Amino acid sequence: MNNIANLIFIFGAKYLYLLVMVIVFVWFWIQPWPRKKEILIIFCICLPLVFVISKIAGYLYYNPRPFVAEHFKPLIYHIADNGFPSHHTLLVSAIAAIISIFSRRIGLILWILALGVGFSRVYVGVHHVVDIMGSILISIISVTLVYKFFRRMK
Repeated sequence: MNNIANLIFIFGAKYLYLLVMVIVFVWFWIQPWPRKKEILIIFCICLPLVFVISKIAGYLYYNPRPFVAEHFKPLIYHIADNGFPSHHTLLVSAIAAIISIFSRRIGLILWILALGVGFSRVYVGVHHVVDIMGSILISIISVTLVYKFFRRMK
């Protein structure tokens, strides 16, 4: 049973973000053009901002990966660098936050998947919970600020 759980969480840690990309692509494809334009603008502002803020946060807070701090072999390979924040979780949670602006239903599905990615990254031993929570907070705060600014400009 443990091997099945390991395989599920390895998939979640390495590949679940790709499912998020497929869902977003299909959802985006069926949107009307004016909405697509608005979505693209928000994406083009938010994703670089989230990335820059995460880089700054990583310089301000160093958190060695669990397999380094606790001396074990993780279930997936990863270099022994700063684990804060989790880039996989950051990407998926930023996408979930952006899509939540436009569709609560799809946004909720993406948030569930984002939590799955984050939990999987912790389970396989390449991140601590603080790395995941930091990613989610960076995403939520960044997207919220951009969206509020965008609405005021509109």
